This record gives sequence, C-alpha cells and structure tokens, in this order.
Amino acid sequence: MEVAQSPYIEVPRMLSAEQVRFYVENGYLIMPDLVTPEELEELKRDTVTLARGGYPCPTLQPLPDTWSDDEVLQNILCIHQPHFISPVILKYVRHPGICGVLAQITGAHLPFWDGSVKCMQSMLFVKPPQFQGQAWHQDEVYIPTRDRSLVGAWIAIDDATVENGCLWILPGSHRSGYLYPQREHNNPDEFDFARESYGFDPSGEIPVEVTAGTVVFFNGYLLHRSRKNRSTIYRRVLVNHYMNAWSLLPWQVREGEYPAIADRRCIVPVAGTDPYAWKGYESPPHDVWLRTCKAVEERATAREK
Repeated sequence: MEVAQSPYIEVPRMLSAEQVRFYVENGYLIMPDLVTPEELEELKRDTVTLARGGYPCPTLQPLPDTWSDDEVLQNILCIHQPHFISPVILKYVRHPGICGVLAQITGAHLPFWDGSVKCMQSMLFVKPPQFQGQAWHQDEVYIPTRDRSLVGAWIAIDDATVENGCLWILPGSHRSGYLYPQREHNNPDEFDFARESYGFDPSGEIPVEVTAGTVVFFNGYLLHRSRKNRSTIYRRVLVNHYMNAWSLLPWQVREGEYPAIADRRCIVPVAGTDPYAWKGYESPPHDVWLRTCKAVEERATAREK
C-alpha cells in the first residue's frame, strides 16, 4: 500500500530569535498590523454574511433582507467553527503571515520540532455592547494536546480596549504546564456561562489593548480572560487554534479507541507537513455552534413582555 504524503506548505519566517524567545518565556506575543485594513473589511463583511445565514447551515438560518447589519449581529457572542462553512474564514485560518509566526513559535519549546502546524478550531467573537466576557481559563482545558503546543491566534477585527472587553492575560502562567481546577464563577453579569479557573495569584494580570489588525498569539496553558463589553461598539475577534502537526489531537475518544492513540482528523494543515496525512481527513459537519449569553436571554424576555 502506498502511504499518502502531505505536500510541504511554505510560509514566510516573520520573527527574530528574540521574539521567539519572548513567546516561549512569557506565553504570548503581540504582532501589530499583521492583518491589513482591506483584510479586516473582508472579515467584517463575512461576519455579517454568516450572521445573516448567507451560507447553507442549520444553525444560522437566513434572515430578512430588511434587517440591518446591526440587527443581525446584536444577538451573537460567538460562532464556533465558522471555517466549516465560510471560505473567507478558512482563508484566514491559512493566512500566510499568521502561519509564518506559528511556524516559529508553536513548538519552539520542543528540541526537534520542524515548524509543522495544523489548525483544529476557529471562533468568531462578535461581542456586542453589554455582552459578557469569559472568566479565567486555559484553552488547553478544552483542546488537549500531547506536547503543550496549543496556540491561539487572536485577530483583532476592531480596536480592543478595556472598555469594550479586551483580552487580559497573566504572563508566564503557562510555564509549569499545570491545568488549574475550575468552578462556577457566580458572576453572570460579567462573564458568560463557562466555568472559571482558580487556585493562582491573578495580581500580575495585564490588559492587552490592541488596534485592529493586530494578532495576539498565546499558549494554550496561559491563563486569560475578558470582561464585559461596556462600550457602545462591537469587539469583533477571530480566534483560531493551532498545534504542532506532529502531535496527535485526542479531542475525543470514540468507541473502541484508546486515549493514547485518539486523534481527531478534522484539521487543516497550515505550515510544513502533515506527518499523519496517510490517515486521511474527516470532513467537517456543514454547521457551526452558536454561543449566546445572558444579554440575549434578557432581550428575548423583554420582547415577550
């Protein structure tokens, strides 16, 4: 039997050795202007297309043409896996500049890593005014990797400020590779339904205020959170998650499968090679998952009254 070979994906090298070292030590890296104004406009247009139900998808049904862009966006906190249905979002999953950075930092802590990277998730946050943020957490809790190589690439579609609910991080909190326990946060006005991580000193947290077009890269073990959008504008962000292509992705264990060899193949190679190309790829479901929050429930209740 002939084993399938993965084509080599060439991406530009974007970083200095000092920048790579900063990421390894601090768990994050901020890259201003990595996405151009023209690309941001494309992402904004596609956000509206998705919200209007412009792509065939059971979760996002078509909305009346008479609705304004604001009306179609105002009930969405986050669309999970939009690259499953949108070729535009898939394009930014594969963005050469973003993937060029990933090819230098994703497995930079691993001595024999060759720069190969794959993507397994996209999340398009709309976060309208008065929508909650997410309490302290580590992405590795939700997306397990085998070698601590999970990276989030956080693309600011709008300026992100403290007022509109920017990212807050705890630099260096990734170093131990420890996954903190979680509990209910009991603060539904500030944060959405997701549980919060606890058991650490948060006093060193810093806000990540960035301009549109900036990409913030952060390690899957880095503690981070965001607060409620208290402004009058949206805080749109596309966050894609990546990992070392040489590591298995045990996201789910199917019947008859051992945890040690569980490997989800609904992935997108974005840099270098895919050493497991011989396994083939799972076709993604032609659907997304929509995350709403307390603000949506309050609006629905108000309409019923």
